[in-house]
Amino acid sequence: MDPYVAALLGTVALAALLPASGAAATAVGDAADIAIGLLFFLYGSRLSTREALNGLRQWRLHLVVGGSTFVLFPLLGLAAGGLAPFLLTDQLYTGLLFLCVVPSTVQSSVALTSTARGNVPAAICAGTYSSLLGMIVTPLLAAWLIGSDVRFSADGLLAIATQLLLPFLAGQALRRWTAPFIGRHKKVLALLDRGSILLVVYTAFSRGMTEGIWNQITPARLLALLGLAAALLGLALTTTSFAARRLGFRREDRVTIVFCGSNKSLATGLPMAAVLFGDAAGPVILPLMLFHQLQLMVCAIIAGRWSRRVPEAASAQGERVQITEARG
Repeated sequence: MDPYVAALLGTVALAALLPASGAAATAVGDAADIAIGLLFFLYGSRLSTREALNGLRQWRLHLVVGGSTFVLFPLLGLAAGGLAPFLLTDQLYTGLLFLCVVPSTVQSSVALTSTARGNVPAAICAGTYSSLLGMIVTPLLAAWLIGSDVRFSADGLLAIATQLLLPFLAGQALRRWTAPFIGRHKKVLALLDRGSILLVVYTAFSRGMTEGIWNQITPARLLALLGLAAALLGLALTTTSFAARRLGFRREDRVTIVFCGSNKSLATGLPMAAVLFGDAAGPVILPLMLFHQLQLMVCAIIAGRWSRRVPEAASAQGERVQITEARG
């Protein structure tokens, strides 16, 4: 099992056994907000102006990723509505729809693209653009698809921008001084990335435990939700792979499209859920949690297989060249 997936499961178990409550819950919640703000500050510090401008030239790639994230997924979520009354509670289906409108991730898609030897700069831009666009598109889509359960307001958008957009812009503004430090401490900052997400997960699940939300969800419902999340991921992976091939993208770009177009961001989705759903966010984030763990496990296997194909392909090409030279 991937260590990060194990850490996520351990965090959920810790929240179930020792949930934060009272003053401790307030302190943990404030720390989670600061951690997410710091995470987006690091995202802003990492993306250079040159990478951002070069990324804009690959508009076809970003259009496919955005189409998968904000068009394909919502359509799949609406299609799942036919099964929802028989398999899920209303709250879990709301969470499934919310999962479908959350933007793509930065950290996971970049790591997976790098492992599979894809176009890493394009993955950085695609994940960042998706996160920035999602600060506006996600609340709008959530309000449209989910309706009255969403607390959509100008104050809500301002809260999302304050927590996510402002730190990102601050990272861009200070990049001249912060980028060298980040470059020298990549491993430590990667731990900070994942640690901030674990802190947010613990906060959200602790709130659910103290409010007794998780006791209302039966094992059968959880299995049904897991099956629907797996189906969503499988359809997204298949569709993005097929579309990237049909549109004639080179191999490195196809890898980027598949991972950026099929992954969803826990770091962005959790604070958005807290703003849009308030105290009812507990069960709403469960589909996103399950999907996030599925995407890590499944995409890690795919990335590993794709990384092994590159040397094999290069070796086969070298053998063909040697044979051709020998015949000559």
